[in-house]
Amino acid sequence: MVEIKNDAALAAMREAGRVVGRALAAVRAAVRPGVSLRELDEVAARVIRDAGATPAFLGYHPSFAPTPFPAVICASVNDAIVHAIPDDYRLRDGDLLSVDCGAHLDGWTGDAAISVTVGAPSPADRRLLDVAHEALAAGIDAARPGGRLGDISHAIGRTIRAAGYGIPQGFGGHGIGRRMHESPDVPNEGRPGRGFPLRHGLVLAIEPMVLSGGDDGFHPAPDGWALRTNDASRAAHVEHTVAVTHDGPRVLTLP
Repeated sequence: MVEIKNDAALAAMREAGRVVGRALAAVRAAVRPGVSLRELDEVAARVIRDAGATPAFLGYHPSFAPTPFPAVICASVNDAIVHAIPDDYRLRDGDLLSVDCGAHLDGWTGDAAISVTVGAPSPADRRLLDVAHEALAAGIDAARPGGRLGDISHAIGRTIRAAGYGIPQGFGGHGIGRRMHESPDVPNEGRPGRGFPLRHGLVLAIEPMVLSGGDDGFHPAPDGWALRTNDASRAAHVEHTVAVTHDGPRVLTLP
């Protein structure tokens, strides 16, 4: 069932989203050559804890995963698309890092992701990140009352495909509220004018995943969590929690 939030719930979700935004901003500021993924996880954990919130990812156990997730953030490097567990790997100049983070506060949830380069981006990585952000912006702009869920999916997919990039099928955004994953699913490709009607109070996590090699193929890592591109090409993942409102899309996960 799809839950439509009232204005009080949207305000509460903004506070949860603000915590996530601050955690990701702190992680971004800490990214540099030599820092470990586990250290970045500790940065996010500290921000969430100091805000009186709890991590949404830690202990989360979806049906596809063999074990509960053991960390606060997902930290996916280079050919890892999403869901990579932060470990002792130390970032190197030129790496492309995607960080996904979620938090619960006062019964509500925020979820967002960033992709950043370590050091100056190469032209290829700069273009990949630009397209990922363009796809996210296009999806957010389509999140308006009177539209359909397929309008969001179409806007994202059209932007990614026009750039010649791939999209991992079966993974995308989702509804969000009291729980991190709620109905409806938000695919990163779809037909406009189709699907669930968009109305004031619908809250969605919109999250383009972009594969630079142009191949849609991916495979799970041995730990059963991380997804990696089949052609070893780099991937980017960006996300915001967004409310559909009468005044237009409202991004809830800005710092």
